[in-house]
Amino acid sequence: MKTTLIILGSLLIVHNANAQKVTEKDVPVKVKDAFSKKYPGAKVQWEKEGADYEAEFDLNKIESSAVYDANGMFKELEQEIKIAELPKTVTDYCTKNYKEHKIAEASKITDAAGKIMYEAEMSKGKEHFDAVFDDKGNFIKKSSPEQDHDKD
Repeated sequence: MKTTLIILGSLLIVHNANAQKVTEKDVPVKVKDAFSKKYPGAKVQWEKEGADYEAEFDLNKIESSAVYDANGMFKELEQEIKIAELPKTVTDYCTKNYKEHKIAEASKITDAAGKIMYEAEMSKGKEHFDAVFDDKGNFIKKSSPEQDHDKD
């Protein structure tokens, strides 16, 4: 239970924080070293999310992001997956509870302990939010809706 609360807290911080692009020189050496040890040779773009650092990169041609704390401790890996790869319970839940929205993107999140969660980005016009589920496809939480000002 404690682990679940820590994971949920981390997700809440990561998803509610305003991500800020940062240059590689602004990323602590411990973070860069930990990332390059875990993902050697990966080309990365860095963002700062609250107190954490997120590395966006391709892993085996899959859009991925790894989150580290300022001391270089790995927190989670999020990888884009096909919507069809979501557990059926996730797609059923989204269809039933968010009838006016479509699943725009899907991700598989693996934390440092190997615990898996799924994220469905729900979209309706310029509005979008994330719905997060456990490894069995049980609903955990919904993020606050955001407006995408980059789309027409």
